[in-house]
This record gives sequence, structure tokens and C-alpha cells, in this order.
Amino acid sequence: MWYFDCPHVVFGEEALSHLAQLSGRLAFIVADQNMVRLGLVQRVTEPLAAAGIAHVIFAETEPEPSLQLVQRCAAELAQHQPDWIVALGGGSCIDAAKAAWLLYENPGVDLAGVNPFDRYVMREKAHLIAIPTTSGTGSEATWYAVLTDTADQRKVGVGSRQMLPDLIILDPELIVSLPPLITADTGLDALTQAIESHSSTWHNDFSDALCIHAVKLICEYLPRAYADGTDREAREHMHNAATIAGVGFGNSQATLAHAMGHALGALFHIPHGRSVALFLPYTMEFTANNGSDRYVDIAQGLGLPTRDGREGGINLITTIRELEAKLHQPQSVRELGINYEDYTSALPELVAKAEMDTQIVTSPRIPDSSELRRLFEYAYEGRSIDF
Repeated sequence: MWYFDCPHVVFGEEALSHLAQLSGRLAFIVADQNMVRLGLVQRVTEPLAAAGIAHVIFAETEPEPSLQLVQRCAAELAQHQPDWIVALGGGSCIDAAKAAWLLYENPGVDLAGVNPFDRYVMREKAHLIAIPTTSGTGSEATWYAVLTDTADQRKVGVGSRQMLPDLIILDPELIVSLPPLITADTGLDALTQAIESHSSTWHNDFSDALCIHAVKLICEYLPRAYADGTDREAREHMHNAATIAGVGFGNSQATLAHAMGHALGALFHIPHGRSVALFLPYTMEFTANNGSDRYVDIAQGLGLPTRDGREGGINLITTIRELEAKLHQPQSVRELGINYEDYTSALPELVAKAEMDTQIVTSPRIPDSSELRRLFEYAYEGRSIDF
């Protein structure tokens, strides 16, 4: 027995106007200062006001949100007692909102101990709306949040099926001004999610179909959105693709590239999408070298030669590397500007953190400690995986 979860989705032009149709008393908006400065918070509060819903703004969210920030946000939720929580922003804002929502409904819960096997009281106080302003993290479509434990310098995965947002609003107008670098980082994050979720040991018929289509959309429209942010067709398809990948990811889970990327990001403060996308071709090679044929369907979906599983995998990996090069993304850890001595010194901790990461469990080929260290070493040099 398995489950498939998906929020209600409102998408396309003027999707934000749906907020004017809501019924409620008070909306608590979780955002950051950029959302305020760019006027995006105001674009949310106007239709809420039209619906007669008052609002409170929590604009303190930080990149890679910490446990402490989430606890602070939850304390303000308890103070104001909203019946709607609106997460506006990238993955950091949405992850912070989901985790704070859990604490609001379940005061005193240890976030580090939250897991999919326990049930939590949710929706007795508020419902959650996710409005992404980037196209890539997929957080709006999952029941998972990644937080930072600043004391231990590690990522903390918080996951419960009850944390799934109730409503997603995908309005392409919110991402027209997204800078090229963030477009690339988040778009490649979505690509990594889709490919890894398709190859995950938890993959299923429902997630497979979503992941394959998400990859096709991303490969077609991400280069266009990167080259011209005002290309509204590309922006809309990328926005949809990111959530489609997020739904696939939320019902299948990612794998080894995410485990390695989380470790690198925690220790060297590299943006999440950049980290996981960098490791993706290396972990795919590692998986394909073990005879996996999970990349064939994606390769065929892209029209790549696939006479057998190995050829399909190689051609797909090549296509990903070509896409990363077109988006001017680093393809080795060295290209991130990380000092070799610092990296070498950190290898034991990188390996340990990756092995502790929940995403490694669903990998089709799970490396032992020595293989994981070699993967980190090869990725630093930019060497193809030959083991």
C-alpha cells in the first residue's frame, strides 16, 4: 500500500486573484524582506483585503532557515492566532512556514524528531497557502522542510504528510523579474528532483509520469527563461514544471545527489539548487555503473538514443552537463571556489553528514563510506565516475 498526496493548485495568469475568493479572519504572511521590497507582499495583501481578511506580516525569513527562526515564527503565530498562513517566497520561506505551522498546531514538538510515521494535529487552527516566487524548490508541493541547525552545522529534515500545503498558487507574473542566476539555481534544483525521484527506490506509476514530463518541460523552457526573464511562455511553463517535479518528489523522494548537496551546502554555505545539481551527473554515473536502467524512460522522453539502459543513461548525463554549461553553472566543486585544503579537511564530515541524510536511503545504489568519499573527491576535480 502506498499514498499519493497533492495540494489543490491554482495556476496561470492572475492566479493571485483567487485569494479574493477565500473566507477567513486573519492571514499570517511568512516572507522575507525582498518580498516586501519588491512589492510582492502587497500583491498578496490586496486580494486578501478584498476578501475581508486582515493580515500580519512576518518578513524575517532567512536563506536556509534555522530552527531558531522557525520557533520565533511559531511564537508569533501563537500570539496572533491566524486561520490562514500564507507562505510567499522561495523554498526557504515555504519551508519555514510549514515547520512553523506544525509548531503552531503542536506546541512543544521537537522539530528534529518529526517524521512521516507519527501523526500530528493539523488544520485545527489554520490552513496553509504556498505561493512560490521561484521556479524550482518544489517546497510548495511537498510535506517536507529542510532547516538548518546552526549549532551543529547540519541540515535537519522535517517531514510529515500532515505538513502538505492546502493550496498552491502559481502566478507567473511573480517570477518575471527573477535574476538569471536564481533562475538557473532553482530550475536545476527542480531538474534534480525530477530525475532523482524517478530513479528513487520509492518511485511509482504516479510519480514517474510527473517526473518525466517535468524533465521535458525544464529542458525545453529553462534555457529560455534564463536567457530572457520576460519570456512569459517560458516562465509559466517553468513555474508549472517546478511544482510538477515537486509533486513527484513529494511522492517518491530524492536520492544521493540531495544527500551530498545537503552536506556541502551545510558546511560551505552553497545555495541548495547549485549544490544538488552539481552532484547530479556524478551520482547518476555512479548509479548507471551498477547497471540501473532507471534513466531510460527520461532519455526516451527527451528523444535521446537509448538502444540500451547504459546508452540512455550516458546520453542523459551528457545532456544534463550541456544544460548546466549553457546556464553557466559550476560542474565541479573546485569551480565553486572552495579551497582544496579546506575541502579535503572537511571530507570526513561531508561523508558523515551525507550518510546521515534521509535522502540517501532511497538511492538505487547506496555507497559505502569509502565510495562516498571518492564521489566527493571526484566531484571536486570534475572527474567522471569510474567505479
